Amino acid sequence: MAATKVLVVDDSITMRALFTNALERSKDIVVVGAADGAEEARAMIAQLHPDVLTLDVEMPGMNGIDFLAELMETRPIPVVMLSTLTQKGADISLRAIELGAVDCFPKPQRATPDEFEKISSKLCKTVLTAAKTNLAARKLPASSAAVGAVGEYDWQGEIIVVAGGMGAIEAASDMLVAFPANCPPTVVSLAIDEGLGVPFASRLSRASAAKVKLAADGDLLEQGVIYIAIDPRFHVVVDRWPGGRLRLVDRDPVNGVRPSADLLFGSVAKTGAAKSIGVVLSGDGSDGAAGIAAIKAAGGTCLVQDPATALVPSMSQAAIARGVTAMAAPGQLAAQACPARSVSIAA
Repeated sequence: MAATKVLVVDDSITMRALFTNALERSKDIVVVGAADGAEEARAMIAQLHPDVLTLDVEMPGMNGIDFLAELMETRPIPVVMLSTLTQKGADISLRAIELGAVDCFPKPQRATPDEFEKISSKLCKTVLTAAKTNLAARKLPASSAAVGAVGEYDWQGEIIVVAGGMGAIEAASDMLVAFPANCPPTVVSLAIDEGLGVPFASRLSRASAAKVKLAADGDLLEQGVIYIAIDPRFHVVVDRWPGGRLRLVDRDPVNGVRPSADLLFGSVAKTGAAKSIGVVLSGDGSDGAAGIAAIKAAGGTCLVQDPATALVPSMSQAAIARGVTAMAAPGQLAAQACPARSVSIAA
């Protein structure tokens, strides 16, 4: 298989060299060029035809966000944003995702070879996953799901658990904004850059009829609340159901990721909750497939994002291979997981 061709775009010659060295530690990646800004990048993209672009946010002239918007309009290509602005709580990182970046990756705090060596493996994995993204999914017609859904849910003690990885931010948003205010307790575990956690929860809170909060250890699972678990230091599990609480678990990654979908889904399946509802969204790898199969075996409802609509379809495909056949676009998943009565559609 041919190596993934990467173009590094950063105004700092030091950063260009450090990112190039970090990426070329992988035998599956070749850095075909390094540009100092948008103008040089345009010419190099046309000449070198890279598979993935790594793009700095802060650049002189046209900044990275504006150049990203231009690229998505004129020449869509998988883009990984690289910037100190993608650290925890940085709203601009979510803006990059909304514009079309497939992921955001934080620069090390110190521009030294040792610091870049530490992040090399994760950076290379991110870029290789980005190269496999299904950019055509973004061209599909928008979902007709309600925004800020209004209505009532006839709650019978269900709990909803949702998991995804790269590409799941958009999918989760499309799904969750259609939930009614009195939705079942909903736990959303996303194996993505933690810098997206705060801005994602904040924006979802403004659009959602339900209450949205970042998951914390010991949270009592309550109706009408969506719990967002993104912190890469902890897995998130449900200790029991009904009357359960969230627990943040400090243990090694599972299936190479943390938080792990398999651990979350498995914890719900162990409660024997036949009314549990598991949902697998966009993401790389097979995490979540075993867990969703366990929920199915326990008598729960299992749903999966249609791979054709997923930016990264691997997690969906792995769940389907384990027998989860109920598929839909994210907005339509909301109607299956959490149907509301008398829902009004906002413009």
